[in-house]
Amino acid sequence: MAKKKSSKTAPITRRQFIEKTAAASLFTIVPSHTLSSLGYASPNDRVNIAAIGVGNRGGQVIGNMASPDVQVTAARMSGFLRQPYGGIQPERSGNYRGQQGERPVINHANIYAICDVDHEYAGHVIKGYPKAKTFHDFREMIDKEKEIDGVVIATPDHTHAVIASYAMKAGLNVYVEKPMTKTIYEARYLKDLAQQTGVVTQVGNQGHNVEGTLETVEYIKSGIIGAVSEVHLWSNRPVWKQGYFDRPQGVAVPEHLNYDLWLGPAPYKDYHPDILHFAWRGLWDYGTGAMGDMGAHTFDAPIWALDLGMPTKIQATTTPFNNDYIPKSERVTYEFAARDNQHPLTVTWSDGGIKAPRPAALEENRGLREALYVGDRGMLMHGTHGASPELIPNNPDFAPEKTLPRPSNIYLDFIEAIKEKRPAANSFEVAAKVTEIMLLTNIAVAAQKLDITLEYDAENMRITNCDAANDYFHYEYRDGWKL
Repeated sequence: MAKKKSSKTAPITRRQFIEKTAAASLFTIVPSHTLSSLGYASPNDRVNIAAIGVGNRGGQVIGNMASPDVQVTAARMSGFLRQPYGGIQPERSGNYRGQQGERPVINHANIYAICDVDHEYAGHVIKGYPKAKTFHDFREMIDKEKEIDGVVIATPDHTHAVIASYAMKAGLNVYVEKPMTKTIYEARYLKDLAQQTGVVTQVGNQGHNVEGTLETVEYIKSGIIGAVSEVHLWSNRPVWKQGYFDRPQGVAVPEHLNYDLWLGPAPYKDYHPDILHFAWRGLWDYGTGAMGDMGAHTFDAPIWALDLGMPTKIQATTTPFNNDYIPKSERVTYEFAARDNQHPLTVTWSDGGIKAPRPAALEENRGLREALYVGDRGMLMHGTHGASPELIPNNPDFAPEKTLPRPSNIYLDFIEAIKEKRPAANSFEVAAKVTEIMLLTNIAVAAQKLDITLEYDAENMRITNCDAANDYFHYEYRDGWKL
């Protein structure tokens, strides 16, 4: 977006405008002439987006905001590890997702700058945006480039919070991939910082804005399945290395990688290629495991539909693990207190190939999908990202009233929210709760050998019956890093 020509008084930049209005309400209406004076010619004008971490997911995110100028060939997915079941195999249904045709050209934003610690790994995305300025260090980019309106953060989990905090304090709007943060303390910190700065925030949980999730909320709130007492969630993740493994021995850092920046606030440990690029999800130092990858996509709908607060109790059991890698498989139970007219609620999460017990009401050959709600008048299932909710037993004559607004997809919603100076649908205010509930999983996993059910005082962010568990709400950053 071009700068305005100078006049007798120095023009205010968009970032300065955000900083000056940070204390105002998030719902402040900004007159169209004000937006125009800042360079937004009309609601259709494009905003300047800087992407941080683009080699994999980040490249996909900005591709949904602005199509690349040249054809992009994806990098090889390193660290991918799928472990299918043996034994008797079901007959294939014959359904096949074939060619989907050419993707439409997307032109919602201007990809103004790209930042990545490894320009070789991210080269396929950098090539797709030849006009974008390139950087290795997000701090240099944010300090130098004053025409940036918002940043997309799709780095490993352990660097989400420090980058988002730096950008927000500079007055920039922030889109950060799920999970919002690596620790519960970070999630609360960013939520508070968003309120203080007034910038637009969005967490990259695609399912929050899709029809299936909205319908699920409307189904549950309609009372069609009655009072819900159980919710069972599961994921086929991880599809990367997790389990009882030792961290690989260090090797020389390649010249094209700024490994110190990749580590960020994490403790210094020697480099090995098997801990980077997708595989980092399985290591305690950098990732949050299957829950961090898929929990937001599946947990979001029940938290929303059932108006859940924080759980009062959490308990986990897993396969063996060590201090390097997150366990291969987990089963976690959350207990929520009664709310208004709703019963107390038990929620289970399973991953690593383990599913919830199969309800007797499911007929043979009907698959158990990623989310199952058990009410006193029926059940409901949906897939990950809230996909295709279905009533059990089926009731083809019932359709819930559409009471919720239908926002644009999360990518366009972020851009529109910047232009309109309003909250995005999955803002930090919304996503921080989902993130906190998700991340309680890893605290319960760490404490499982104690053979107790953890009791949670959410108001004070404290486990009341296991003092040692409170060390897992955050960790000490490496020197030179802070929120």
